[in-house]
Amino acid sequence: MSGAAREFIVARFGDERHVVDAVRAVRERGLRVFDVYAPYPVHGLDEAMALRRSRLPWATLAGGCSGFVAAIAFQYYAAVVSWNLNVGGKPDNSMLAFIPIAFEITVLGAGLATAAAFLARSGLRPAIRARTVDLSATDDAFVVALRCRQTAFDRNLVERLLFEHGAQTVAWKVLDL
Repeated sequence: MSGAAREFIVARFGDERHVVDAVRAVRERGLRVFDVYAPYPVHGLDEAMALRRSRLPWATLAGGCSGFVAAIAFQYYAAVVSWNLNVGGKPDNSMLAFIPIAFEITVLGAGLATAAAFLARSGLRPAIRARTVDLSATDDAFVVALRCRQTAFDRNLVERLLFEHGAQTVAWKVLDL
């Protein structure tokens, strides 16, 4: 599945401070950052890129609640409705006995829902090729990618802005993403 060819500005940085400063400067000019590649998480980069908060915790909560309800319902059905046994005169629906299994199934449901939501949202599936604007971005460099649009882009201004904020190299690339 290939899309239309798009033009990108790809700037390499050697330091995380310069990356955050450059992203802030680009955003202040009203331009949108396509992506930032970094070898490790950079503190403050998500605020500089103006990223929304993740909705992944909601998927985790839904999976955990579903796992808890399913575990309690199944144990109640098995112990009280389907196969009730009189064990030493104890009540059939002893909820304290259900807690360890309910806890484990809650954790399992939350973990599976988190993994499934992450993989579905990020598009990480088997046989899908990675979408990177620069293969050297997977090395030990910091890379900022800006998507060019003819209406709101002054190439010289953006290139100069990136060099002023510590870019080591700036390249123009046309890619099929």
